[in-house]
Amino acid sequence: MGNNLPESMKSMIEKVNERFSEDEKVRTMFANCFSNTYETTIRSQDDGTTFVITGDIPAMWLRDSAAQVRPYLLLAESDTFVANMIQGVIQKQMEFIVHDPYANAFNETADGSRFNDDETKMSPLIWERKYEIDSLCYPVQLAYLFWKTTGRTNHFNNTFHRAVQEIIDTWVIEQNHEESEYHFVRHNCEPQDTLSHDGYGAPIGYTGMTWSGFRPSDDACKLGYLVPSNMFAVVVLEYLQEIANDVLKVKELAETALQLKNDINQGIQEYGTVEHPEFGTIYAYETDGLGNYVLMDDANVPSLLSIPYLGYCSTEDPVYKNTRQFVLSDSNPYFYAGDKAKGIGSPHTPENYIWHIALAIEGMTATTEDEKERILEIFKTTDAETNVMHEGFHVDDPHLFTRAWFSWANSMFSEFVLTQCGKHVEGSPLKQ
Repeated sequence: MGNNLPESMKSMIEKVNERFSEDEKVRTMFANCFSNTYETTIRSQDDGTTFVITGDIPAMWLRDSAAQVRPYLLLAESDTFVANMIQGVIQKQMEFIVHDPYANAFNETADGSRFNDDETKMSPLIWERKYEIDSLCYPVQLAYLFWKTTGRTNHFNNTFHRAVQEIIDTWVIEQNHEESEYHFVRHNCEPQDTLSHDGYGAPIGYTGMTWSGFRPSDDACKLGYLVPSNMFAVVVLEYLQEIANDVLKVKELAETALQLKNDINQGIQEYGTVEHPEFGTIYAYETDGLGNYVLMDDANVPSLLSIPYLGYCSTEDPVYKNTRQFVLSDSNPYFYAGDKAKGIGSPHTPENYIWHIALAIEGMTATTEDEKERILEIFKTTDAETNVMHEGFHVDDPHLFTRAWFSWANSMFSEFVLTQCGKHVEGSPLKQ
């Protein structure tokens, strides 16, 4: 942790130090993780926007960048410098969405850098073009929470309005994916890195939900309707309704957002649940509207575990409680338990690797202090003595891990610790 941190950040670290005055490990981990995103991934641009690399990859993901700066909203309440930095992130995200709502990650300049030469409609600004619903949800969520935190509305500008229209248009098109031109083919890769059926994905029936090519892990969906991402879409469409009514004063946008929200939500309720013989009614991870389901959960957010964190329902919702029991059990093929930890992993990482991001979500959606304390203890013993978070780590040996520099995980851990100090981002669903 350097000395060039904003005073508000230093002050927040001191407040956490006071709360955990008798726990040196938590103090050290939080100071490192909370400052890491700011010190290593934020790149101010000459035009006032802010580019945010994901860590060990030089591109800016729409999803990751929003999650990376989210805990800094607590600083933006009183720190104009931090507020301007976050507003620059929002502006950059909206510009990217206007450029192409189907892309998930972008370059700092239009230099033609890309992860791979994929068969899809690329441009020099795009790093990767895996279409994911959550890539469009996260920037709207950040813009909404920024408004609630700072009271500012000038980020709801023409670029924002154009981006929102692109988002809505895209989601409407993808309610009928067979009418979409989007396709994605990657050659000589793992199956989860490309879409089946000539790049258009598996067949689906109409449900009212909106189709997604890829999960928030950047892995391909097996079935086209990714339920937790549709839930996130419902939440941000409600945000857009409020913004349209209260700030933009655009009745048509509010009505369109409401209609689409209702269509998607009805689809979730009609097609997104399954009667499980052990857990009762639970939410599926994916479905196709043709009677097929994928029953699992993934560490990446949006996930089924994260539903209350997203704001789709409360932690006391009966179907969520059943779903939570399912995803935190051996019935979830990506739930792993070992000598050092138990939690949720991902097909994106090796078997028996669980993710710090999923642990943070498990902690923030836990309903008892004992649960939260147990999660905190797991964090303290699974950092491989690095005092930062990783992507996945082995349940029997945390020294075996993926991604030594992963800013999203650092930010999620920071947010969890801040909630343990009673500090929640203004406007966030879990704020008491």
